[in-house]
Amino acid sequence: MPTLDYLFAEFTVSICSRCLQRADAKVLIRDGKVWLRKHCLEHGHETVLIATDVDYWRKSRAYLKPGDIPRRFNTRTEFGCPYDCGLCPDHEQHSCLTILEITDRCNLKCPTCYASSGPEAGRHRTLAEIEFMLDTVVENEGEPDIVQISGGEPTLHPDFFAVMDAAKRRPIRHLMLNTNGIRIAREPGFAERLAAYKPGFEVYLQFDSLREGPLRVLRGADLGEVRRKALERLNAAGISTTLVVTLQKGLNDGEIGDILRFALEQPCVRGVTFQPTQVAGRNEGFDSGRDRITLTEVRSGILEQCDLFSPEDIVPVPCNPDSLAMAYALKIEGKVHPLTHLIDPNVLLDSSRNTIVYEQQKDLRDAAIRLFSTSASPEGAASRLKHLLCCLPGFAAPQLSYENVFRVVIMQFMDAHNFDVRAVKKSCVHIATPEGLLIPFETMNLFYRDGTIDRLRAALPRKRTAKAAQTEAV
Repeated sequence: MPTLDYLFAEFTVSICSRCLQRADAKVLIRDGKVWLRKHCLEHGHETVLIATDVDYWRKSRAYLKPGDIPRRFNTRTEFGCPYDCGLCPDHEQHSCLTILEITDRCNLKCPTCYASSGPEAGRHRTLAEIEFMLDTVVENEGEPDIVQISGGEPTLHPDFFAVMDAAKRRPIRHLMLNTNGIRIAREPGFAERLAAYKPGFEVYLQFDSLREGPLRVLRGADLGEVRRKALERLNAAGISTTLVVTLQKGLNDGEIGDILRFALEQPCVRGVTFQPTQVAGRNEGFDSGRDRITLTEVRSGILEQCDLFSPEDIVPVPCNPDSLAMAYALKIEGKVHPLTHLIDPNVLLDSSRNTIVYEQQKDLRDAAIRLFSTSASPEGAASRLKHLLCCLPGFAAPQLSYENVFRVVIMQFMDAHNFDVRAVKKSCVHIATPEGLLIPFETMNLFYRDGTIDRLRAALPRKRTAKAAQTEAV
């Protein structure tokens, strides 16, 4: 009797990359890798690589924890996931990070822009719209953990500093500015004005490569000097900064170690976020089969290209382990001290354990859960790390501040090729809209940004909720 050449791991629901309709899918293990094989009734089979490390992929399943839902939901469940975003009651996670796109305009026209921004694109949101968007986030979250002002290029907004003031007036724990850094680099005094929003403020700086070639492919220009000048000003102003690296296989994935080492030389940098390219928006010249890089490949690149972390240091993030991995370290007296491997994963996940190897069980568990959730504001991580080290036997807790924190994040946003409904329900990075919706990053770029959702909904039957059925019966 013949035997299949793969192991059937699980069943899920995906979408067809051509028509974007739901498609049944199998997750398979074959040749030491994990694959998503889906079938569309119209367009047939499609197989996509989703992980190159089977052991890590299995480990990520063990890191799932119950979701924390928002204080309210904004839409009804009518068509089924992923066609009811906003958030609907079927979503499993609140907004760990909320993005406010205050403009479509940008001073670049990046070939890889998921929002198709550019100098002539769209419009600026009005200040009234932005105030409404901020209020929506607060109503959903109470005290939002992280709100990121984004675009387009947000610093081009004519009321940019009024937007920043409006955000600071609200109970937001940590405010981020997502920027290409051009204004910071070229405009004297701009960084100093941003510094007035400290504490609880951070710059999320686009930083894809140390070389001209990849920058031209990804951004359409050699921005190396702009990035360095921006960092010079951010260092001088003492503004906490995260470097954000969009990765493509064979283009800049060989620079992972160099970028990490460069980041550690910058006093203002608190970490690096690696984001594999999402197939959405412009994406000129991107080939899904050739250029796609998975979360596990990025993780392997970190381990192979620098000696900062061990495999035990780069772990799945419990709120969304399919899409997020993280490593924490401390920078103390010029040396990097990885922290993640010191914590038993069971401490993070199994609240029923009666004995653990560390002291102060409840305190450690609570601190660790907060530490490894993206819902922990980055600036708050310093005090949590200090408390955590106090709980670990044999560790003397130095006087720590946020300047001692160095965090590495891998953030993989799904697209139409590797889409998994099971995982998107756990998405915790959401985009606020002027209509008062909070839409997961992945589905926003696939369905909602250009109105594709209307076409898809027109072909779908609505789900009859229990309440609707009761109303019809009456």
